[in-house]
Amino acid sequence: MARRDLYTLSATEIAAGVRSLEFSPVGVTEACLARIEHLDPKVHAWVYVDRLGALEAARTLEAAARAGRFRGPLHGVPVALKDIFDAAGLVTASGAGAFAHRRPERDARSVALLREAGAVILGKTVTTPFAFADPSVTHNPWNLEHTPGGSSSGSAAAVAARMAPVALGSQTIGSTVRPAAYCGTVGLKGTFGRINTEGVTPLSGSLDHVGILARTVEDVALVFSILAEPRDSERRADTAPPAAPRFGLLRGFGDRYASPEVGAHLDAIASAFSRAGARVVDVELPESGARIHEVGRLVLRVEAAAYHHRWFSQHAAAYSPKIRELVESGQTVSAVDYLLAHEHRYQFRRDMHGVFRRCDVLLLPAAPAPAPPLSEGTTGDPVFCAPWSFAGFPAISLPSGLSRTGLPLAIQLVAPMVAEERLLDAARWCEATLEFTAEPSL
Repeated sequence: MARRDLYTLSATEIAAGVRSLEFSPVGVTEACLARIEHLDPKVHAWVYVDRLGALEAARTLEAAARAGRFRGPLHGVPVALKDIFDAAGLVTASGAGAFAHRRPERDARSVALLREAGAVILGKTVTTPFAFADPSVTHNPWNLEHTPGGSSSGSAAAVAARMAPVALGSQTIGSTVRPAAYCGTVGLKGTFGRINTEGVTPLSGSLDHVGILARTVEDVALVFSILAEPRDSERRADTAPPAAPRFGLLRGFGDRYASPEVGAHLDAIASAFSRAGARVVDVELPESGARIHEVGRLVLRVEAAAYHHRWFSQHAAAYSPKIRELVESGQTVSAVDYLLAHEHRYQFRRDMHGVFRRCDVLLLPAAPAPAPPLSEGTTGDPVFCAPWSFAGFPAISLPSGLSRTGLPLAIQLVAPMVAEERLLDAARWCEATLEFTAEPSL
């Protein structure tokens, strides 16, 4: 295969090809680096490309492959890291100039697991400052005048533009699912706590999730299998759904916030799934869902204020107005209100059990509209992502079509706690049924 074609491969294809010696880790890495050099002046997905480190790692992995030694299931696969993940020797600035001096000596737990599995770390992708709401410099590969979403802006754009087959992101509200939706990639966030966040700059400790972005469901499933670490003795393996899943089409909440185009698209997708043999039933959020956004944001404010307290008290001017407002508002919340907010989250989680008795997974939009223009100064609305982040349910975004203006549209699937296998099986079925193959024409 010509080197110029290697950047188009999925992580699964790269791993299989390296193992069969069809192509080499160095060749794949060089192809991704060339793609970055060619396209990133337009897209601005990367804050730092570790060219020398990536090539050195690739050469080591190539020598091992030739000797018949393979480190793991990602042997020779290039991976991008959102710039909130610590990687030994590389700066972790978290999108903030004030942190540009921070160079950790150890990998984040998730990064260490990737390296142990044989991944080649390409470098750091752009994040919005402190993984919050301020737009970044990154452009959407489908239309450079539109946002890629946030806060995992660079990770989603890098995967969509074929600069990397896989990227790590994060999600506190909607920072993996929404960018994946806007950029036409697959984006998975697992159950809260399934992937260790040690060595990842926090925004809100009880809400932060590690996210995985790739171009296929199989790739996010592969990476999830490497990173997932069940740490709760009460967690159990879940049973996969039938070949054609039972979808709970989320009404009320979904209808209220979706644009007419997205609403019509979701109805068309539900009809197509029914014709393909799936059962689609209408479901609604439980009563406790009405306040889940309010209480989730309260928790976010308090925990962001706690993390930033020491630095903020001395360097408030280094923070953008949005982050400053977030931290200052969190400082005014009482302990009683904070604990009541947590109790409401747990009640919503319990109430959702009744909804999931009627379906295998929820079906709803990943975003209420296509990616907004950069001129609007926003990374988009996370309304369809927030409940699952605040409650900790696993969720995945899948590209499902194009808007009238040629921007990606996406569906979102949500599963019960620790039911990632159910979620991924349903996502595989959807991917095969949708047959979405469009690419950005950069």
